[in-house]
Amino acid sequence: MSTPLNIRIERAADGQLALLATGEIDASNVGDFAEALNAGAGDGTDVLTVDLSAVDYLDSAAINALVPHAESVQIIANPVLMRVLLVSGLGELTKIRSATESDD
Repeated sequence: MSTPLNIRIERAADGQLALLATGEIDASNVGDFAEALNAGAGDGTDVLTVDLSAVDYLDSAAINALVPHAESVQIIANPVLMRVLLVSGLGELTKIRSATESDD
């Protein structure tokens, strides 16, 4: 049984929007994830931080939902997701960093 997906969009103290997801992202709930990405990315003038540090699993459907927003997002990923995100080529389209890396 998969872990339910929870998504929320918040504005950080610096005014930047962040999409925070927890659980698993797969074909069963990618529509909700894509809808949140569309809402958070807005017109693409601001960079949306997509925080996947509490996501334990994602499949190709989640990657496909991220690709259209690659120029307007930056991703913070759970270390277990780094390999799949980088092998997918998404790392060539947008900034991806492990949640264990510092902000320097």
